[in-house]
Amino acid sequence: MESFLFAVALAVGLTPELLPMVMTVTLARGAQRMAKRQVIVKRLSAIHDLGAMDTLCVDKTGTLTEARITLAAHFDPAGRPSDRVLELARLNSAFQTGIHSPLDEALLAADSPPGSSAWTRLAEIPFDFERRCLSVLATRDNDRFLIVKGAPEAIMDRAVAVEVDGLARPLDDSHRAALVRLQDDHARQGFRLLGVAIRTMAPDRANVTTADEAVLTVVGFCAFADPPKRDAADSVRDLRARGVGIKVLSGDHAAVVAHVADAVGLPSGRILTGGEIANLSDQALAAQIEDVDLFARIDPEQKRRIIRALRQRGHVVGFMGDGVNDAPAIHAAHVGISVAGATEVARAAADMILLAPDLSVLGPGVIEGRRTFANILKYVRMGTSSNFGNMLSMALASIALPFLPLLPLQILLNNLLYDLSEIGIPFDEIDEEDAERPQSWNMADILRFTFVMGSISSLFDVATFTILLKVFHTDAAAFQTGWFLESIATQILVIFLIRSRRSLWRASRPHRILALGSLGALASGIFLALGPAGSLFGFASLPPVLLGAITLITLGYLVMAEMGKRLALPAATHESNRAALGRQYPASDTALNG
Repeated sequence: MESFLFAVALAVGLTPELLPMVMTVTLARGAQRMAKRQVIVKRLSAIHDLGAMDTLCVDKTGTLTEARITLAAHFDPAGRPSDRVLELARLNSAFQTGIHSPLDEALLAADSPPGSSAWTRLAEIPFDFERRCLSVLATRDNDRFLIVKGAPEAIMDRAVAVEVDGLARPLDDSHRAALVRLQDDHARQGFRLLGVAIRTMAPDRANVTTADEAVLTVVGFCAFADPPKRDAADSVRDLRARGVGIKVLSGDHAAVVAHVADAVGLPSGRILTGGEIANLSDQALAAQIEDVDLFARIDPEQKRRIIRALRQRGHVVGFMGDGVNDAPAIHAAHVGISVAGATEVARAAADMILLAPDLSVLGPGVIEGRRTFANILKYVRMGTSSNFGNMLSMALASIALPFLPLLPLQILLNNLLYDLSEIGIPFDEIDEEDAERPQSWNMADILRFTFVMGSISSLFDVATFTILLKVFHTDAAAFQTGWFLESIATQILVIFLIRSRRSLWRASRPHRILALGSLGALASGIFLALGPAGSLFGFASLPPVLLGAITLITLGYLVMAEMGKRLALPAATHESNRAALGRQYPASDTALNG
């Protein structure tokens, strides 16, 4: 019966049973700290994913720009100011029944030209990302017109004429080239353009279809300004310095995207457009994705394809979006991020909600994610190495000794005190290098740490066995007491060494909760073993000389552990982290489906 209880106690001692608690408390602590930084966490495990993220995909508007879109100009095909263009664009926005976009809001905020109230709405063709335009059927003075506004290229693709000085002229190559130059000139200055067109309809028409969006006459363009945020460049620079690449996924013109990218410090050498992506297979897109940071004129499905391609290349991807059509991309990313003012669909799909639509809020969240992971990893390293060392030591002792090396109750007490000493890990500080690069589970590193540190621990256990038996000739109770003291001291004190890759004197200071909890657990163990209650657990009193020997063994172990951790904890590199990330987040179909 005693052997059975010993086996049960040993199994319990070898199991890191506090791992679920440590992980939950650490993640909850991280969520609490992130909430103070204006990041609300909906899925706790997303905190770790955020720390592992090495690529962040963002829309331009509201993330890199102020999202205070204003109407800057309205002009005809010759580039001259035109109230007619403004009147038709405002009517289109006012008569649509769907959700108003920021461009609609900017149009409606402009002063209404005279005569606008004389129009009456009859029908509508809502906006969609395939057509990239919105049409309304309106009437005035018994005349009926289809008023269309949308992406300039979508308007020009449907147009056959251009309005010049109030007259419709055929949209020949020269006029088309002039319109393209007009669009490109404004786009290079950072203005977003909407094309406006019109078509005369039969007097009896009461409804319209997409087939009617043809043979249009281009009336002109509306230009909108949305300047970059003042702190966007600093936020981008900080994230990139932390190993997080930024990719801009926008529905705007390529020149507008490049203008904003230049303003915030992102490379703008190559831009991939939605038209080009449409002609690429998933494999071809994945092959090009590494060299492209800017994507223009893309639709929601293409955003999802880009994220899938990044995942296929082994990246841990975050996506930040706020619209209804961003939900598929938010769901496809490892970390879906939205903002408090986003649509309900986007917020429901997201793992995290930013209370401010700003990358500067996300930067501290990334650091907090890495801090959370680093603290979880501390417990895993401690638990696996300690348990591996105990397993080796117990196996050797069981073979060599005529009695149990520890009583079942002593094993359980050791395990209880050891676990209590680690409760402060979720509150611990981390070194700066642990927050510099994305990090994730690397089983090869964990196994190396377990083998190296566990072997050192077992080596000093054997030394303790030898001294207790051959030098002091202890009986069973004294042996068990001596090994209990050496075991609990080495297991608890080593946390102050292996909590950091740095040497002990250069490491960050441990949090007071961890320090007090660990030293308090050690003091409790010594008191229970050597105090008046020791006999209840089967302990015996030890002579001062033996206690001094155990102290020297413990100090020797700590010196060896400090030296051994340089082999057990190799310096982290970006390449090794990328390899680990790829293993944890495989590009399987299941993973790609979120």
